[in-house]
Amino acid sequence: MSGFVEKPEPIQVPGLVHLHTGKVRELYQNEAGDLVMVASDRISAFDWVLPTEIPDKGRVLTQLSLWWFDQLADLVPHHVLSTEPPAGAPADWAGRTLVCKSLQMVPVEAVARGYLTGSGLVEYKESRTVCGLALPEGLADGSELPAPIFTPATKAEVGEHDENVSYEEVARQVGADTAAQLRQATLAVYSRGRDIARDRGIILADTKFEFGFEGDTLVIADEVLTPDSSRFWPAEQWEPGRSQPSYDKQFVRDWLTSPVSGWDRKSEQPPPPLPQEVVDRTRAKYIEAYERLTGTSWA
Repeated sequence: MSGFVEKPEPIQVPGLVHLHTGKVRELYQNEAGDLVMVASDRISAFDWVLPTEIPDKGRVLTQLSLWWFDQLADLVPHHVLSTEPPAGAPADWAGRTLVCKSLQMVPVEAVARGYLTGSGLVEYKESRTVCGLALPEGLADGSELPAPIFTPATKAEVGEHDENVSYEEVARQVGADTAAQLRQATLAVYSRGRDIARDRGIILADTKFEFGFEGDTLVIADEVLTPDSSRFWPAEQWEPGRSQPSYDKQFVRDWLTSPVSGWDRKSEQPPPPLPQEVVDRTRAKYIEAYERLTGTSWA
């Protein structure tokens, strides 16, 4: 059992139809048929959306995505039309709202890995493969791969795990041409992001993208290269063979799995609220990632 500890009631705004509540984002449609995405301050861990929010998190994700869309514009078009909240929207939507093209979404999480960790490490230990791709012997947690790899996954509902699948399965589901476009775009965007992050002292270990089609054109959508969709590691602390420090939910996960939280991950009980110290340290990590990557102050 997992999902929302406390599922929020969506805010109703004149002229908008609420379509979906995700882990972080609320999705609406306006009268022109465009999508309106609003990034909340919600945070998830272990397939639970927690009852405690991280202040400014939604704005950090939105502003960082916008910065990345600019860095990637020559590789793949994006879906953003405007950043202006609709008339009648709450003041809090400023800085966290994207008005976007409505795309024909590809039902695949497009994942790129440049380093071995997470579910890829689990599979590698069992079979020396990741998503069916053979890898050399001798790799450890945090090892850099010989070259970035495309390791797609099926998109799961809130509270469920994405499931890694082979490239051949993606081609079967969406067609060979679309699968090839996904792989090419995913690896191109990952490589650009890895190089930019490396210049700023950050390792982009892996990341996931969502793509859709506008006619025959593949377009990148949702968020891109944020601490929620990527594993960012401080390069100066990188040491293969152990779990790496990261710019994401590390403090949240560490606290939830510590005895002091009182929560048993294997139980069906929802996680407890986060203490203020964990909230503050997590917020600081998101902002540090934004500032190091963009070179600008969050304030």
